[in-house]
Amino acid sequence: MKKLIGVVLSLFFVFVPLPYSFAESSVVKIVSTPHQTFTGDFRDDDLAQELTPSGRLGQLVYVPNVRSKIWVIDPSLIDEVIAMTGDYKIIGNTLPVGKRIATNWLSQLKKVSFSNDVISLAYGNPDVVLARHLSPSELKAYYSYGKIKLEVVLGRAVRTAAGTEFNAGTSRISSAQRLSYSANRKALTRLSRVVKHADVSDLRMKLSRLLTPTLDKASREYFTANAAAAVSTQTHKLRVNAGKYQITTESAELPVTVINQFPVDVTVDIDMMAKNSRILVFGFTGVRLPANSKTQLELAAQVIAPGETTIFAQITDSKAVPIVDFSILQLNATVIDPRVTWFTTGAAILLLLAAIAHSLRRVRKGRTNEI
Repeated sequence: MKKLIGVVLSLFFVFVPLPYSFAESSVVKIVSTPHQTFTGDFRDDDLAQELTPSGRLGQLVYVPNVRSKIWVIDPSLIDEVIAMTGDYKIIGNTLPVGKRIATNWLSQLKKVSFSNDVISLAYGNPDVVLARHLSPSELKAYYSYGKIKLEVVLGRAVRTAAGTEFNAGTSRISSAQRLSYSANRKALTRLSRVVKHADVSDLRMKLSRLLTPTLDKASREYFTANAAAAVSTQTHKLRVNAGKYQITTESAELPVTVINQFPVDVTVDIDMMAKNSRILVFGFTGVRLPANSKTQLELAAQVIAPGETTIFAQITDSKAVPIVDFSILQLNATVIDPRVTWFTTGAAILLLLAAIAHSLRRVRKGRTNEI
């Protein structure tokens, strides 16, 4: 009986597959510190050296094909390699040398991983625990976005690292840098409510790089500042032009320019909020802004009392959610009482008539002297 039980147990362990975490497969992790800035240029050309056959990443892919491997890949790194296969630029006008190196490395990665299991990390290889704490929905987007990007590049299905033990580690990002990340993420989230374009969505996903443990202190500071500048540039593409206006009548229509520098049409509402009650202004709804356009609107203004007033022009979506920072319009009303206007006009007319009469008298007097 004991022998029979032993045989059954032996057969069980032979034919029943082991749990994934215990499978005898070697894990190859393709990750690196970020090299590309949020504006598209490369901070340096160090990645090219990593991709050479003797470099750190090159040594991982320039190997014989083996079926017992699991490739764990950061899709953000692959995006950087793809960028290097074109005519990329390096800050400081350093001559780039990685175009062919990157092309060969990417080709070799596809070849050597073809028959293996491939797992996509969350885009940017962020600290998963921190990312989940800051925004669980954003972490899900990093996983989904990274998986799709990697499948397109490799031309095959890959698995997501969500729920696995392939965590990036612990980020050492400071409290101030966390606040900056959150503020920039929220700014792009708001902008994406009305602007449906890859420039906005891609930049939003790239913010995940700020949470990766691979950055040292100096790099965290550098990329945090760089990200803030890039987000500011994006949000500034949609705005109401600030301006100063002089109103001399009880009611007026003031020209207001709204700018959309995105290559797609955008439809927004524009709220106009006066700082005080001297002037009444009225906003706009359903304003369609063509791609790469400057649209002029007529702002209706009603003067209640003369004086200076600040108007806050806020672009919102159809649900009154602010999209970008408000612009400031300065209005100065110097409306004159109509009675004063009539008195002044009447006096001017009388003076004109007196001048004409005086001229006629001089003409007549001159003729009389001639006789």
